Parts: sequence; C-alpha cells; structure tokens
Amino acid sequence: MQTVSRAASQAHPLDLPAPEIAAGIRARAFSAVSVVAESLRRAKIVDQALNAFTLLREEAALAAAREADRQVATGAVTPALIGVPFAAKDLTPTRGDLTTLGSWTREDRVPTETALCIARLEVAGAILIGKTTTPEFAHSSFTASPRWGITRNPWNVSRTCGGSSGGSAVAVATGVVPFAEGTDMGGSVRIPAAFSGVVGFKPSLGRIPMTILPSVFDNISHFGPLARTIEDAVAFMAVASGPDDADITSLPVSFSPEKARRGHVAGRRFALSLDFGYYSVDAPVRSAILAAVDEIRAAGAIVETVDLGWSRAVNDGWYDLWCVFMSAFFGETLEAYRERMDPLVVELIERGRTIGATQYKRVELLRTAIWKDLSAVLARYDALLCPTCAVTAPPVEANDNDYVADLPDGRFQGLDMTCPFNLLPQCPALSVPVGLAEDGLPVGLQIVGRRYADEDVLSIGGAIERTLRAIGRPDGWRW
Repeated sequence: MQTVSRAASQAHPLDLPAPEIAAGIRARAFSAVSVVAESLRRAKIVDQALNAFTLLREEAALAAAREADRQVATGAVTPALIGVPFAAKDLTPTRGDLTTLGSWTREDRVPTETALCIARLEVAGAILIGKTTTPEFAHSSFTASPRWGITRNPWNVSRTCGGSSGGSAVAVATGVVPFAEGTDMGGSVRIPAAFSGVVGFKPSLGRIPMTILPSVFDNISHFGPLARTIEDAVAFMAVASGPDDADITSLPVSFSPEKARRGHVAGRRFALSLDFGYYSVDAPVRSAILAAVDEIRAAGAIVETVDLGWSRAVNDGWYDLWCVFMSAFFGETLEAYRERMDPLVVELIERGRTIGATQYKRVELLRTAIWKDLSAVLARYDALLCPTCAVTAPPVEANDNDYVADLPDGRFQGLDMTCPFNLLPQCPALSVPVGLAEDGLPVGLQIVGRRYADEDVLSIGGAIERTLRAIGRPDGWRW
C-alpha cells in the first residue's frame, strides 16, 4: 500500500518527488487538477521571464487532470505516475501539438502521432503540460533558435541555460515540473542539466527506444530525463524504458527502479579525470568538482585520478559525425529556407556534404581506441567521474564556435565534456549538480558507467546526491 510522506503536508504538492505527487493524488490528499493548474501557472511566469516554452497545453492538460481525479474517485487501479505534470521538447512529436524543431522549415507542422517515449509517460498517467524550446534541429549547446529566440538561465538571465534540451532544463530548475523529456546526441540532456542545476541522464543506447529520427540505425542519439532529483529521473526511466520493435536497436531488457534506488558511496571505487588529458577546465569548475570529490571520499569512497590520454581528436571525430547527421537528415531544407535558418546549422550541413564515406568510416577507429582506454578504466573502477562541462554557463550572446579553439598552452578550449560518451553510446552518463561555482552558477559532475549499467549509474548518482548538500532552486523561483 502506497503512503504519502510527511513532506506532502509541508510543501506544495508540485514540489514533491514525482512518485509522491502520484501517491498523494491516489490517496486524495490533493487533486491532480490542483497540481496541474499550479504547474501551468508557474509555466506562464517562467516562460515570460526566460522563454522556456513553445506552447502550453492548458486545456488538454487540465482535461487530463480532471480525468485522473475521476479515476481516483471511482476506486479504479491507477497508473504509477497518475497526475504528474511533465514537459517535452519541441524536437519530439506529440499528437495535435505544433512541433517545429526550433525551425521555420517545419512551418506549422502538427503531428498526428506521439513519440513512443512520450506515449509511455502518458500511459503511466503523467500529464504533458507543454512543449519546451530547443535550438534549430537540436544542433547547439545554446538554446536559441531563429523561430523562438533565446532561452535564458534561471540562475542568471544573462547566461545560457545550455542546449539543446534547454527549455526542458529550465522547466525543471524552476519547479514547473519534476521531470521533462530531452534528447542527447552530444550532451543535449547533460549540458543544460549542468548549466541549470538539475539532474540529466543519457541512458545507454537502446534503453529508451529512439523513434523520432529518419533512421533507426543512428547510434549517437538518446532520449533521457532532465529531473529535479535522481528519484525523479528513476521514475521517468521506469516507465519510458524497455524494448519496442519500432526501434530495432532497443534493448530487450527491463529497467529495475529498485536497483537504481539502492545506492551507496562507502566502499565504492571511482576513477577521476578532470580534463581527459587535453581540456582547459575553468578554475571555478575544477574547484567545485574537487570539493565534491572531497565529500565523496569523506563518505567512504575511494577516488583515484586516472590519465585517459585522449586528445581533441575525440571532439573532432564527434563533430564529423554530427555534420553528416545534420546534412543527411536536414540538408534538404537549405534550398528553400537558407535565409531563415541558423547560420551555424547551415555551416554544419554544408560541411557534412564535404565528408566522404571513408573519412566518416574512419571515425570508428577513433571510437575503438577511446573505448579501449575507457574500458580499461571501468574494469578497475565502478565509474568514471569528471566535469559535465569545462565552463559554467556562458553568456547568451556566445555560440558553439566560441568554444572550439587550441590555446597557447596546448589545451583545448571546449564547452562540454559530454560528446565523448555519445561516441561510446552503450555507456550511460549522468550529470548531477554538485553546487555553485564562485560566479554563482551551477556545476555538474558527470558519472560514466559500464556498458548498459544504467541502474548502477543512477544508484551512484543518488548516493552522491545524498552525500552532497542540495543545490536548491535558483533565487526568484521558490514560489
């Protein structure tokens, strides 16, 4: 029998973990309508201030909430996440909702089908309250698009929230929803999670069927949750994961939320790499990560520095794949829409057209080499710890090209430290907020696990989350 924690009487129901929201609705401690109405109220305020949504589904969401309350009143068996509000990325099709991919090229496209990931959340009783902003075709670490404009960071509106799942990160960070859907092809869940101070998880390839791309054989792309806590990320994974023939690469394995919640730090062995051997990591990020590592050690873990010995070739290899991805899947838009597209998208597509098949195939040699390096580390340690990003959230006026340079000391000036693990997509990667840097902006710790060890990585993240002091919510969004 499910119970509602004492916290249910001490906080607004929307501020509870997703499973407790559902339990409270099921126990009739509060109504789904009251939770969804508050979520929509917050969403309107957040959208006006930070530009996080492309649309709100007010009528449909409230109708779903009324139906949830009706089910509870009848005494019917109710699904796991009944009445829990969530948000989905504008990249991801949802039936009857304008879905633009952040681009004018999609005109006023309204899908007639909902992506499987979202449909599973809805079958589990969760209620979609709105669609969130993304850069055009989810191409960037900055959420700014020619169609919807700039989405800002809730900790400092002059900074980016990160991308490409930036609107989803903002919706979670400000307390609009306990979790939101994102997609991750090079860090697009983990980057905005780190910059916005929330949890972001890239599951291992195939744990959640990827059904929204033209090709089901793409192997760098993942659905994943942005969430307030590990508990909320586990709730998302528990209903969204699992095989389906719509994605031939989806894994025929189930997800164990019980295992994902059984985390501990004491006795664990972690490898630590602050820079992969080549990144220039800003001092405030380095300090925040080392402070977190000190607390993890004090809680009984062994954390040892390792030398991966990688180089900028890792980023360049991922970039080659990304350019070909953009060219193959979106290149047909150039002829009619070039002048209305983000210039960086045009640049990606045009470069992708110059990359030959042999050059593209040779990226697999790089991927093989870095896997040998990482697998040797993971054979000795439970997980690899590293920064999620090498910097805190940059100014909104910057762009990705400002963070691709070789510095005089030979270091690489990069923004994210996530794309290497899209080249190794079978390894789950989790970003957990570890506190604020000296500039008052969040820092994320990235936890990378063994192949398909999603539950283990989440359990480690939960243990670290409990070990560290909670980051809280940015000022001005305490409702």
